[in-house]
Amino acid sequence: MGRPATKPARLKDGYYIEVKNPGSSGVLVRRDTKEQMLLAVEDYSRTKVVNVLGEMRNDKWVKE
Repeated sequence: MGRPATKPARLKDGYYIEVKNPGSSGVLVRRDTKEQMLLAVEDYSRTKVVNVLGEMRNDKWVKE
């Protein structure tokens, strides 16, 4: 067991969605392109609750 990290984790560049079961915490899912993200939203939305977070570039969320 070591010392805990003091620096926050960095997210890779890409498109992010949050996937969760109703009443529980979510998991972030990253895709490289917007088309891949939209396909993932279709797949996961059949059984899960999906929240589209958007695009991350250089540790900042891109406003569209």
